[in-house]
Amino acid sequence: MKFPSPVSLQWLAGFINAELKGDLNGMATGINEIHRVENGDLVFVDHPKYYNKCVQSAASYIIINKEVEVPAGKALLIVEQPFEAYTKIVQHFRPFEPATKLISDTAAIGEHTQVFPNVFIGNHVTIGSNCIIYPHVSIMDHCVIGNNVIIQAGTVIGSDAFYYNTKKDREVWYRKMLSCGRVVIEDDVEIGAGCTIDRGVTHDTRIGRGTKMDNLIQIGHDTVIGKNCLFAAQVGIAGGTTIGDGVVLWGQVGVSKTLSVGDHAVVLAQSGVPHSLAGGKTYFGSPAEEAKQKMKELVWIKRIPELWKQGKEREKEGEDE
Repeated sequence: MKFPSPVSLQWLAGFINAELKGDLNGMATGINEIHRVENGDLVFVDHPKYYNKCVQSAASYIIINKEVEVPAGKALLIVEQPFEAYTKIVQHFRPFEPATKLISDTAAIGEHTQVFPNVFIGNHVTIGSNCIIYPHVSIMDHCVIGNNVIIQAGTVIGSDAFYYNTKKDREVWYRKMLSCGRVVIEDDVEIGAGCTIDRGVTHDTRIGRGTKMDNLIQIGHDTVIGKNCLFAAQVGIAGGTTIGDGVVLWGQVGVSKTLSVGDHAVVLAQSGVPHSLAGGKTYFGSPAEEAKQKMKELVWIKRIPELWKQGKEREKEGEDE
């Protein structure tokens, strides 16, 4: 999430009662989570396993619960509970706004866009021209929809991220990470019925221009999908993943979190993708591998009973001798 204007670290340190180390005169431009941080961002970390990753990331300013070495040009905001500090900042810059009507007065809707009955459009939503929004679609706060977009019935755009701060030494293990990111859907996208596209935790979930999505598809938080992709029904993509341009995912493909799928890759139906895939190839299976190799493996698997029988026959012949 970008702040409305750069915010001084001195003010932030006072706001969250933090000890400031490093660049005392810095100006933060936004707050982000580790997978999508950019220069000028704040990020928080509260586990030693991730201290170095956060400090060495693109983030300029780190909310942390221990003093560590500060790289040049960066700053630490040291607090006892970094997660609570993150929550306080998010609530200040993007406070919860209850809905009072089906279409918010703060929503902007372009010319010739058709909004069917029983559509919910939240606060500060922007929708372009020549769109069709079918019944029972929900577009939550701050989402951005481009021109010539079609969204079929029952789809939810901008639901909260499935993302939790986990500590098993407290009574409630999973504490909700407030979602202050957006969903941005570019021009000429079509989204099927019953889909859910989660907003970014702090960054944008983005659907590239010309991408077409079938029914019952789940797109996780902070996922970036390229242009002219094609996703068949029941595809599920976890958070923080990057999908290149022209990627095809056939029915019931599952893609794990924080990985990448290269441009023009094709993943065949019911495959599972647990690691990054290079572009320009066709994949199959779980774990997904190049389809030709996987098909050869399946041929050999089918031959196992025959090979087993042959082995037993050879054993028997050996015993008879």
